[in-house]
Amino acid sequence: MLSALLVSTGVVAASEIGDKTQLLALLLAARYRRPLPIVAGILVATLLNHAAASAVGALIQSMVSPSILRWTLGLSFIAVAIWTLVPDKVDEEDTQVCGHWGVFGITLIAFFLAEMGDKTQIATVMLAAKYDSVFMVTAGTTLGMMLVNVPAVYLGDKAMHFVPLHWVRWIAAAIFLTLGVLVLAGVGSGG
Repeated sequence: MLSALLVSTGVVAASEIGDKTQLLALLLAARYRRPLPIVAGILVATLLNHAAASAVGALIQSMVSPSILRWTLGLSFIAVAIWTLVPDKVDEEDTQVCGHWGVFGITLIAFFLAEMGDKTQIATVMLAAKYDSVFMVTAGTTLGMMLVNVPAVYLGDKAMHFVPLHWVRWIAAAIFLTLGVLVLAGVGSGG
């Protein structure tokens, strides 16, 4: 199950760079200048969101035949590879949610909602269906989110100057494409 943790961490970390939730982290850090409650809000929101997504992935795995699951997962990974190439943007209104909750509450709600239907949430569902380990996939995807978003919160937009986003998008897309092809080929099936 170590592979579930490592692959989940790598896939989400690669796809999170330049993603709308990373942009949201940058926006929250610039606006509130309180990194600790922002990081705590990101952590709790990600754990809740990705645990639910992993549970859905495990449910799908238990309900779908291995052959259909293999084709669905393989094609889904390829679709996410294409989606990864589309740059994300964050709307100012994403940080206007429930201002009376404080910085932690704003971050928690904004991040949880921003992750709904996001490529990292969908990747979490797919990874949990592939690896049959809700805990390891949730831990890995959460770790991947934190590896990318914590530096964004603490370093702000300076962190974005270290890595050209177009290259990161292409690398993340290549990872998803490779996973899709490997799943379609039946490589590594069975967790």
